[in-house]
Amino acid sequence: MTDTTHTQPIPQGRAARQRSPEFRFAADALGGLRQDLFHRAFAYRPLPPTEPGGRFTRSGSERMREYGAWAPHVAVAALAGLSMFVALMSTWTGGLFGLLCVLLAGAPVLLTLVRPVGAFWVSLAANTVTLFLDGGSSGESPWLPGGFLAHLAVVTVVAMRTRPRTAAWMWLLTAVYGFFAYGLFDWSDDFGHGSDLGPMLFLAGVTLLTVAIRQTLRQARREVSVHQHVTAHERSRRTLLEERTTIARELHDVVAHHMSVVAIQAEAAPYRVENPPPELEKAFATIRENAVAALTELRRVLGVVRAQDYEAPDAPQPTLADLDALLANVREAGLDVTRTVTGAVRELPQGVELSAYRIVQEALSNTLRHAPGADARVEIGYVLGGLGLRVVNGAPPAPGLIKPSPGAGHGITGMRERVSMLNGEMTASPTAEGGYEVAVFLPVPAAAPIEGEA
Repeated sequence: MTDTTHTQPIPQGRAARQRSPEFRFAADALGGLRQDLFHRAFAYRPLPPTEPGGRFTRSGSERMREYGAWAPHVAVAALAGLSMFVALMSTWTGGLFGLLCVLLAGAPVLLTLVRPVGAFWVSLAANTVTLFLDGGSSGESPWLPGGFLAHLAVVTVVAMRTRPRTAAWMWLLTAVYGFFAYGLFDWSDDFGHGSDLGPMLFLAGVTLLTVAIRQTLRQARREVSVHQHVTAHERSRRTLLEERTTIARELHDVVAHHMSVVAIQAEAAPYRVENPPPELEKAFATIRENAVAALTELRRVLGVVRAQDYEAPDAPQPTLADLDALLANVREAGLDVTRTVTGAVRELPQGVELSAYRIVQEALSNTLRHAPGADARVEIGYVLGGLGLRVVNGAPPAPGLIKPSPGAGHGITGMRERVSMLNGEMTASPTAEGGYEVAVFLPVPAAAPIEGEA
């Protein structure tokens, strides 16, 4: 057998359009240059005030924080004033030329507040005009002292307001401009005499590299903060789903018990009546079939929410009657806990009893975890219309020695889910004494009166 490979011919036009990797790299670089320094170069982009919580707005009085929001604007204005002062001291000879040099030194720096990229081009143009009017009388090229400081301030501010790639392009264009300007406006016989191109490139390179590194680190911190926020949100959602799954598994036994009782009573009810009518027998048979079907569906739901390592409990789900054993266990673990019961103790629905037990259990576990050595108090109140729970722990004896727990907050989430399931109310907050308090009210609807009872 011979394998034949068919190759599709490449059209001549497509082959002509194929370029080398070097060409594509150069094209991408020129595209980046156009995007950074040419596309909408003079777009209006005013410098916004500093956000609350920044370096200049995090402390001090309210008026100082309000003024601190404009600190970057003041710094740029100060740089413009310094550039104008240097230009005034170095080139001022009176008349229109001196005034124009002073204005051309300060205008590009101030322009960075509203049109940052355009300010870079204005700085180069202003320096060219200054060199042309100076005519080599100062003996310095390609920047006069005022223009030197102004251009350095401009590229720094623009780099801080744009991306790091823009800083690299500005440094490269500054070097190209410096070589051409030095060749055009240097009237001295000695090449290199009085040139400040080297100091400009060195200082600009150091400044722009520092700004680029600072921006890169800030962007990295911002991305890390966003990832941490997203991770915390996803962890919270996962914890919530896990707690709901746990509650569903625990309530399965309670619901299954009630449905089993309904099925058994429906099956036995016709035998308790002598010669029951067929309609009654059919009604009880329908009730039993529906109860058995509900049990089957309930087991299927439990199979969906059951974890792989979940094992069905051998004993019935706990109730408030098992609270003494729970308190004995936590006392053996070193927690000094007391219990107070008020009101007339009565039997509550099994779902309420189970939720109340789990809430007390989780609250005491949090006390052992977060406040070792502190005492706790459990208050249970049987009131009209519901059940009140209050678990309070005191301040830990040595709070500085407590290590943070990796599971902090999950227990509170589970408590709130149980309370929300029963349409109850819950508060959880620190106490004035340095401890913690969990207060819960679980409503219990009053039983409907049976017909015939007074």
